[in-house]
Amino acid sequence: MEEPRPAATGSDLHLDLPAPGGAGVRDALITALREAVRGGRLAPGTRLPSSRSLAADLGLARNTVAGAYGELVAEGWLTARQGSGTRVALRADPVPPPAGRSVPAARTPRRRVHNLLPGSPDLSAFPRAAWLAAARRALAAAPADAFGYGDPAGRPELRHALAHYLARARGVRTAPERIVICAGFVQGLMLLSRALRAMGAEAVAVDSYGLDFHWSLIRGEGLRTVPLPKDGQGTRVGELDHRRDVGAVLLTPAHHFPTGMPLSPERRSAVVDWARRTGGLVLEDDYDGEFRYDCRRVGALQGLDPERVVHLGTASKSLAPGLRLAWMVLPQHLVGEVLAAKNPAEEMTGTPDQLILAEFITGGGYDRHLRSMRLRYRRRRDRLVAALAERAPHIPVTGIAAGLHAVLELPPGTEERVLRAAAWEGLALEGLSRYRHDPGPDPGPVPVPGPDGLVVGYGTPPEHAFTAAVDALCRVLPPAL
Repeated sequence: MEEPRPAATGSDLHLDLPAPGGAGVRDALITALREAVRGGRLAPGTRLPSSRSLAADLGLARNTVAGAYGELVAEGWLTARQGSGTRVALRADPVPPPAGRSVPAARTPRRRVHNLLPGSPDLSAFPRAAWLAAARRALAAAPADAFGYGDPAGRPELRHALAHYLARARGVRTAPERIVICAGFVQGLMLLSRALRAMGAEAVAVDSYGLDFHWSLIRGEGLRTVPLPKDGQGTRVGELDHRRDVGAVLLTPAHHFPTGMPLSPERRSAVVDWARRTGGLVLEDDYDGEFRYDCRRVGALQGLDPERVVHLGTASKSLAPGLRLAWMVLPQHLVGEVLAAKNPAEEMTGTPDQLILAEFITGGGYDRHLRSMRLRYRRRRDRLVAALAERAPHIPVTGIAAGLHAVLELPPGTEERVLRAAAWEGLALEGLSRYRHDPGPDPGPVPVPGPDGLVVGYGTPPEHAFTAAVDALCRVLPPAL
């Protein structure tokens, strides 16, 4: 496999030198290369052009360039290895700060060395070998037309595989013809928002806590967002009866993000009843439905009424967000509307990864990976809870029956202080207030300030970094009163 090249070669390497043949050209070349490295134009690890290529480009003798390279290697600016070429040394001087500015180390927060941000799986656990094996099988069996412009709904192999998997694992009732593949959940939500707008909807109800970029996306498609309050049973979906302008509601019913509670059975039924009475839609974001630890899995809400609930799933938590693969299970009447909402630039999702995921599912690799990761994340959750029980027993931990994150309840008025302390510890962390809905122009009542808390993504760190991240978390928590 060809080695990656972080920078361009000969023809793109600009150096200020005297005219060819002049005195001191070799020394000028050495100085120019040193300055390019010191100033940051040639980053550590950058592969330089061969001495032959650079000599031809600069109009110099090859021996002149080779001699300059050799001296810089001896000085430690460059490294040279057989088969790897000449590169900028990894320990070359860093870019100096601008003149006149000093950054006192004692006053600067540490760079982020620990990561407990929610929303990501452990990327180091991606099943590379199993994925590569599935890729070989899938690509070897793929028809030639799989690499052309295909169906905007996605490859039939993946839609068939998902129809069987979702029925078995999540209780979804569907057929392959009602599944549309999209480039991540965000694209799916964007397409649904466009379709809703085209069908005459004015607003989408959302949880009072969630992801702001989801709300911004909905608003960007010409719809308003209406926040629904929460209590101990989850989202208070009964509030929908008082909003005639709402055409759909976006929920995370199996494991609410970020608070972690599931929607109660009574409210699951109630929101489906609302959709049936009004002709509305429930948009079910099933972002981490595969990861439950302490009780039987909560099935998909879509199983209660496939004609009124849109089921949205993703590989971002189960595998990796970099795959950009997600799916929508649509009511029959909505398939055409959603496909019509795709503009020409959005019609296609990369087919090779669709084929590989289909093979990964049908060959059993997906189930094996999920079982392995379920065990890993459960152990991490247990280690987090045990550490907090020992070192911060006054901090309640909630939302831990499922998913990849937990919520830590903080004393009132301490969230911002804890986040500042986390920055000084080099710990990437987010507060609960980060996910509180901003009603924007909606004329509803002024929201009551919510509780202080932390949303801790225990699935994010690689295994070797998890203990240190939890230690850093425990150090920044407020002491017992």
